[in-house]
Amino acid sequence: MQRVLPSDEIARSVAQPIPRLRLPDRAAVFDRRAARLDRLAPDHALSGYLQLMADVARTQQVLLSALPPPVLDSAELARAAAHRMPVLPAGDHRRHREWQPILAGLCERLAAQEHRPGTVADLLRRVHQIPAPVLDEQVDALLGGRPEHVDPATAPFLMAALQVLWVALAAALDPAAVAPLDVPGVCPVCGSLPVASIVRGDGHRYLHCALCASEWHLVRAKCSHCDAVDGIAYRFIEHGNDGVRAETCEQCRVYRKILLQEKDQHVEAVADDLASLALDVLVGEAGYHRASVNPLLWPAAEG
Repeated sequence: MQRVLPSDEIARSVAQPIPRLRLPDRAAVFDRRAARLDRLAPDHALSGYLQLMADVARTQQVLLSALPPPVLDSAELARAAAHRMPVLPAGDHRRHREWQPILAGLCERLAAQEHRPGTVADLLRRVHQIPAPVLDEQVDALLGGRPEHVDPATAPFLMAALQVLWVALAAALDPAAVAPLDVPGVCPVCGSLPVASIVRGDGHRYLHCALCASEWHLVRAKCSHCDAVDGIAYRFIEHGNDGVRAETCEQCRVYRKILLQEKDQHVEAVADDLASLALDVLVGEAGYHRASVNPLLWPAAEG
């Protein structure tokens, strides 16, 4: 016999709380990205680059798996949360020196792959030889929003190494220890900007951090850059992948990609943003400016 649920039990089952924060899945985060890039690379105008970044993501997962679980300072986390600040701020990269050995391992493994073109292998060897103080200066520029001081050729590999460490740190957190921030559109875990937003299969929208891969909830039809609710529009390429759209805002004239899992369950924030540069061109020509860069592709500084 089928049981008839009481009205209060039905209400509780329907009105489930929306998870405020989704921490990265340490066991699979980069493998999922690699698989998505593998899927997107064939017949793509940037096929070679997407495949290189797929190899980067696979190597990131190997390096992440080899890292011991980090030990976090609970008192330090509590102080940051009490002041509504990021609990693992990206600016602490000079204190978390582990990322530089990760970079060395990343370059060594990628350069040793037999199918690697000589020019890329040479670049990886050059990155491996950058002195530690110069690496710190480059990362200060990367994380500090100073693209004019960033070397676009080496930046994706530096970011890849930083991602490995920050994913390990973020995955060790208790979500309850992370307080929401007062600043819109900033990762509550590390203070970095999101690369894109994803509307999950349950209909809830999350911003995806470009550094630590944490995701935090944001209501739909709201600008992820300035918090405006008026003048929001969604643009996509006709006859293209309408599961990847550009959310534009008339208030700040800024856009950020929004990915719809209901259209394609395999969407991945970094991979799909990287593979949809044609949409960036279209929206840029319409007069909108990109809110934040993709961590695996940095534009050359304007001369």
